[in-house]
Amino acid sequence: MFRTILKFVAVLTFVSMMGAVSSAQQNTPGSDHKISTGTAVPTAQPAATVVSPTTPADNGAAAADAAKPLKAMPVTLRELSPWSMFLSADLLVKAVMIGLAFASLVTWTIFIAKMFELSLVRRRLRAALSKIADSRSLAEAQFALGASGTVLSSLLAAAMREARLSAGISSDAGVKERAASSFSEIVRAEARRIRLGMGLLATIGATSPFVGLFGTVWGIMNSFIGISKSQTTNLAVVAPGIAEALLATAFGLVAAIPAVIIYNHFARVTKGYLELVGRSQGAAGRLLSRDLDRTHVGSPRAANSRAAE
Repeated sequence: MFRTILKFVAVLTFVSMMGAVSSAQQNTPGSDHKISTGTAVPTAQPAATVVSPTTPADNGAAAADAAKPLKAMPVTLRELSPWSMFLSADLLVKAVMIGLAFASLVTWTIFIAKMFELSLVRRRLRAALSKIADSRSLAEAQFALGASGTVLSSLLAAAMREARLSAGISSDAGVKERAASSFSEIVRAEARRIRLGMGLLATIGATSPFVGLFGTVWGIMNSFIGISKSQTTNLAVVAPGIAEALLATAFGLVAAIPAVIIYNHFARVTKGYLELVGRSQGAAGRLLSRDLDRTHVGSPRAANSRAAE
């Protein structure tokens, strides 16, 4: 029984090996299937892949048909560096990027200029206030300052002019009121001057993200138009256009974020400088009040009042 089973297994193994050999020979194009008996049998080929060796025109048509899918989805490798994306972007997207780059340049120019200006005027005004701290009159304060060119010099000059124009007027309240009006005009003019450029920073910080977003929307719209024309959703085809569009948003953020930070910084610094200007206004008003009191003390009217007492 065991020998019978072994013989049966050997026969099955032999038949399976012969079947594998015959299938391998059938898969070889142009070959003939040979059986161990020596009889040659023509190789059976699928009807869809039979190509006659005597028809070269049919071979050319088949090659053209095989090449069609490759032409439908051309994939070219593109460098995705920021400079290459800028050069490959749409004309409108390029204009948006250039405008945002110019806005960023303006932001840093204002930052450098205002930093030097604010540091200089604050240092000079503090020095001027320290010089007149012990002055007893407007004339003495002007002599101590000299040609400093600060807002304190303008306030002292306005007080001296009002005192000269109001000579002979006995009402001190009227003189102080008119002097205070002149002081307010000088302080407002100084505030406008020191805030010059900050409005532009606020505009850049508020509008740059939206300008960049406009360039991104325009670039993505062009990318979708290119997808419809190429009739493919291959990421390698559509990714460069989308990356170029997103670069406009990056430009907008690069312009907006420093502008907002610099604006907030200068708002704090300007507020501190205007507090110094307010101190200067108070110092000029006190010196004017002292001069008015001295004038009344030395006047004949004051002498008569002391004699009556």
